[in-house]
Amino acid sequence: MSKRYDAQALQQFASALFATTRIDSERADVMADIFLQADLMGFTTHGLNRVASNLQWLQSGASRIAGEPHVLSDRGNCFNWDAEFLPGPWAVTRAVDEALARVEEHGVVSATIRRSQHIACLAAYLPKIVEKNCVGILTCSTPSENTVAPQGSKTPLFSANPIAFCAPAGDYPLLFDISMSATAGGYVARAEREGRKLPHPYLKDRDGNISDDPAAFTDGGSILPVGGADHGYKGAALSAMLEVLSMALGGYGRADDAGDDDEANSVFLQIIDPKAFGPENRFLRQTAALLQLWETCESDSGEPVRVPGRRAWQLRREQLANGVRLYPTVVEDLQALAKEYAIPMPAVLS
Repeated sequence: MSKRYDAQALQQFASALFATTRIDSERADVMADIFLQADLMGFTTHGLNRVASNLQWLQSGASRIAGEPHVLSDRGNCFNWDAEFLPGPWAVTRAVDEALARVEEHGVVSATIRRSQHIACLAAYLPKIVEKNCVGILTCSTPSENTVAPQGSKTPLFSANPIAFCAPAGDYPLLFDISMSATAGGYVARAEREGRKLPHPYLKDRDGNISDDPAAFTDGGSILPVGGADHGYKGAALSAMLEVLSMALGGYGRADDAGDDDEANSVFLQIIDPKAFGPENRFLRQTAALLQLWETCESDSGEPVRVPGRRAWQLRREQLANGVRLYPTVVEDLQALAKEYAIPMPAVLS
């Protein structure tokens, strides 16, 4: 069983690693917190798992250590920034904070960010939105990335194009973070590292044959869109929609020479204040009723019906109180960084 580590100690450890690059301590803290939030909710492929790559980008100059986003447009209720390769977790946190500061006045605030270095787990940005009793929508795409093939094609075109959503609803929020690909690239990489097949045939090899072997993807293949081999046209259509929101509205994407952008993201976010539409208690009455009805749906397997947000929110509460269980390969990577930078790894709780 995975060992537990104190959440605050993990955040401080990751922040200390980032601080070795001479990045401002506040920015290091923000980055570390975003990665921690992902692991707290169980999104282990895009949490502290990504500390090493972000550290490398800061060291190499692929991520800018200092500076502010370039404001391309701003109408109050919507704005567009060029992050110019600032660290994604910091740039997006800054945009979310700005949108939250404006939403009481405007009711709905939308924003786009171009050329934000990889922003990691979208769900990690949602807790502060929920805590402000707002609805949040966040999506991103990667102009330089072609990993997901449209329905009926063996040519990868889209990036994974995740979307995250949250809405307050009572004991826990409605909350999810899902890719428009049948599986995330992080899970393919993890399966390859561990020498195992994927649980289902989520991939195509370079010749267009369906496969569950991670090598099929790394050897020139692609990931199926949501809907799989039979209904992937739905996932492809949603991928296109999300690229319009993130790339097209942001003004930077497939039409541009983005080959050198590596994993830099185009981002779209929207924050909605339910009070702009009516009394907050009426909104919460509806969202709470939806989740309660969902919970009481009869199971077809004997297991509780899965309601988006319940497991992640309960896990977050439990791990904040009792310590974070890190995925074994994440522990290995963090231990290697601790040794390399002579920064003590947090003590094991249990």
